[in-house]
Amino acid sequence: MAPGEPEADATCPTVRQDGPPATSTEADAGTEADAGTDAPTVRARGFWARGASAAGARTGRVVHGTGRRIRRATSAEGAGESGLAKLIELHALNSFGDMLITVALASTIFFSVPTGEARGRVALYLLITMAPFAVLAPVIGPLLDRLPNGRRSAMAMSMLARAALAWVMAGAVTGGGLALYPEALGVLVASKAYGVVRSVVVPRLLPARLSLVKANSRVTLAGLLATLVAGGVGGLLHLIGPGWPLRGAFVVFVIGTLMAFHLPHQVDSAKGEQRAELHAEPHAEPHRARPKGVLRAVGPSVVMALRGVAALRWLVGFLVMFLAFLIRREPPDGLPGTVALGIVAAAAGLGNALGSVLGSWLRTRGSEVTVTAVLALATAAAGAAALWYGVVTAAVVAGVAGMAASLGKLALDALIQRDVPEAVRTSAFARSETVLQLSWVAGGAVGISLPLEPVLGMAVAASVMTLMLLWTLRSLLRVGPRRSAARPRAA
Repeated sequence: MAPGEPEADATCPTVRQDGPPATSTEADAGTEADAGTDAPTVRARGFWARGASAAGARTGRVVHGTGRRIRRATSAEGAGESGLAKLIELHALNSFGDMLITVALASTIFFSVPTGEARGRVALYLLITMAPFAVLAPVIGPLLDRLPNGRRSAMAMSMLARAALAWVMAGAVTGGGLALYPEALGVLVASKAYGVVRSVVVPRLLPARLSLVKANSRVTLAGLLATLVAGGVGGLLHLIGPGWPLRGAFVVFVIGTLMAFHLPHQVDSAKGEQRAELHAEPHAEPHRARPKGVLRAVGPSVVMALRGVAALRWLVGFLVMFLAFLIRREPPDGLPGTVALGIVAAAAGLGNALGSVLGSWLRTRGSEVTVTAVLALATAAAGAAALWYGVVTAAVVAGVAGMAASLGKLALDALIQRDVPEAVRTSAFARSETVLQLSWVAGGAVGISLPLEPVLGMAVAASVMTLMLLWTLRSLLRVGPRRSAARPRAA
């Protein structure tokens, strides 16, 4: 027994270990089977998880870095301390939302139907929206004159109104029926009201180190960049559905409503302000007191510049309506219509951006000459397009018109800053902006009503611009360019 017991003891562990080796073998076999099927899946999942995590981290760093760079750019030269940076960001958001609505309406009214039907729809759109706007627009400036202490609220309400209208339009945009047009009119009126208020607000937030022209140039350039980005975003949202760009605009304008109330309190200050008349005033005797309640004229230089810039806005509105349908029906130089439209639209956008960049270098000296020069350049471009119509000349006239209108508006702002007393300067901005908006409407109406003949249309545009150029030259000779940048007069 003693010798056998060790054998028994030796066999017992062996028996006890028979199970585990067998189990281990089975586990190894199962592991090999799993390795043949699940290991690649696990490795792939780990790879994609690590990749997604790294991509998310990189995207976060890029977004954060981009946000910091944008904030530094908008806050430069004292704009952050004065509050102008907040207005720049608000205007970029406003332009982003307006572009989303434009994408939705263009896809419904213009691109989704044949050219003839699209032209009828746009004409109906102009009749239903622009005609009432032509009646309402002159009221906007005087109404804002009566509400000088509620400009932040006015900007917020314009944003909130467009948010509500965009949400309602999202359900009606698919059919493109008549119910869409009154809502579009509401969006247009709210947008133009915002534009008038913005032009009034900028002088209130002007840093000591910036001129009004450069400040307006920054605001305009921010809006153009936002519009460019919004065009791509709106196109992607439209792929989901025709109502999605409008839903995106709803979100944007809700955010804008909240941002408007974060503008500095001096925006609502109206201390010492009076109303202005947009007509030339003969040189009055400086000692002669003006009766209380009488409106103040803005001076001959401002009126001359306003006339020239209004002509440029007229040309822009005309080209938008006329070239859009002309190129779609008869693409020039044998190009596809979409390609030709893209070239002309890109040229117009580049021209606007170039005008804003050049405006940052503009000084108050010689602003009358600047307006006259860009008006002459736009007239020459329109004449060239009438004589040698093609995709190149169409792109040139679109780009030159965009640049001239942008730079001319900045020169007009410089003249208002230079010649208009501070007490009436904000009112002058409001009323001049209303005149410019109506000029665009008038140009669009002419463009949509003319036959789609390139030579005829561009000849009409060149003729109108030539008449306005001669009128402006006559006024320039009377007024004479001011070579000294006088300090703004205090009333």
